Amino acid sequence: MERITTYIHADDPISRAGVASQLRPRPEVRVLDSGDVEDATVSLVVADRVGEPALRAIRTLRQRGTSVVLVVVELDDAALVAAIEAGVAALVRRAEATPDRLVSVIRSAAAGEAAVPPDLLSRLLNQVGQLQRQVLAPRGLSFAVLADREVEVLRLVADGLDTAEIAHRLSYSQRTIKTVLHDVTTRLQLRNRSHAVAYALREGLI
Repeated sequence: MERITTYIHADDPISRAGVASQLRPRPEVRVLDSGDVEDATVSLVVADRVGEPALRAIRTLRQRGTSVVLVVVELDDAALVAAIEAGVAALVRRAEATPDRLVSVIRSAAAGEAAVPPDLLSRLLNQVGQLQRQVLAPRGLSFAVLADREVEVLRLVADGLDTAEIAHRLSYSQRTIKTVLHDVTTRLQLRNRSHAVAYALREGLI
């Protein structure tokens, strides 16, 4: 099994060392040194809160082509939306950041899948659903921007189903579901599944 190269960015060296010590013994992950971020498949951003320093780190790492996992202590609704918009692929509460949990979300992020705790996803959808819908016409978009199958898949993602469950529900292969989600995120220049759901809700597509 090829180990997932993982970079750790933290507010302070003690936090970085603590997370690194949890991950180094795991055979699924290879923790990179602080100067090797360019080689990272997945990056962990460890922070107390989602402030501008954390968001700046997320954006910078995303620009370098790495999937980002946010490990955070405090996360209110506004911070949750800001983190998703900045491009995180997964969210983990610091109190729940066991080695098993971290490895699980790192593997999901490396596979291009979002990993958000169900209660946080529910909060995200409620928050985004309350936002004023954007005006489509100036952007050259219409409500037909998504095909029926794409809408069906995004609705089930919003309901918290994973790839296997969506495939079973719609009688498609898991490969087809992954292809549908990849096509949507690529075509609309979205970052991940959570961003796609947020976009579809804002535009009134689901």
